[in-house]
Amino acid sequence: MKNLVIGGVPEHFNLPWYVTLRDKEYTKKGINLRWKDFPGGTGAMNKALRNKEIDMAVILSEGIIRGIIEGNECKIVQVFIKSPLIWGIHVAANSSYQTINDLKGTKAAISRFGSGSHLMAYVNAENQHWNLETDLNFKIIKNLDGALSQLPKGNGDYFMWEKFTTKPYVDDGAFRLVGECPTPWPCFVIAVRNDVLENEEESIKTILEIINKTTIDFKKTPNLAEIISKRYQQKLEDVEEWLGLTEWCQQHISEKEVEKIQNQLLDLKLIDNKLLSNNILHKY
Repeated sequence: MKNLVIGGVPEHFNLPWYVTLRDKEYTKKGINLRWKDFPGGTGAMNKALRNKEIDMAVILSEGIIRGIIEGNECKIVQVFIKSPLIWGIHVAANSSYQTINDLKGTKAAISRFGSGSHLMAYVNAENQHWNLETDLNFKIIKNLDGALSQLPKGNGDYFMWEKFTTKPYVDDGAFRLVGECPTPWPCFVIAVRNDVLENEEESIKTILEIINKTTIDFKKTPNLAEIISKRYQQKLEDVEEWLGLTEWCQQHISEKEVEKIQNQLLDLKLIDNKLLSNNILHKY
């Protein structure tokens, strides 16, 4: 039995992993695949991959590409969600800020440096034509729970996180949504450590075959919206809207998309150099 650990955020995107693990799909193929939740998101997963705490991750495209450029010895093996991630821009209920432009020069609450919330604060600032040197400041709050507790105290002024994950907190009045910022590329990819690819390539191939077989028709799952609504405590109408916007994927990320992400990171001065795509992608 091969022992492998995969990390991901505990959010609705990753329900297909829960289903395949619940049904022991990997065990049937001689793979003991274990799931590890990362509420802290991409920055925490990048660190866990570096430290060999996990073998693979379902991780934000821009975050893992930046991590690889900075020396994280991993490669992207395929896209998991090809639709953009819609980042909600949130403030605390007691905040005086009403619009995105009010946030110019204030502090973005981020889970950690190098995280999706950190990188997308730059993308949003560029979209708004802010000065990236003077109009962006940061406060580390670790995760969504950190934002919920710290923003009302003034520790950070706004918080960017996946819109539908935070929707219950907007509905109950903890957050106010002041805007949105979609990623301009496929949002989630599957990345694997290089040493795991070298030693366990067949196992990784099998894992991808199983998850792809599940995701290709996942939207046809009976009562899927109700299942997600109940499991992730989301309103049914929000889940239905999210499902309409979300596309799981079984293909590789294109070299063109990798180039686009690297160019954006370079423009934002979040990386110092670019890599050839064969240093970022592993193709079967």
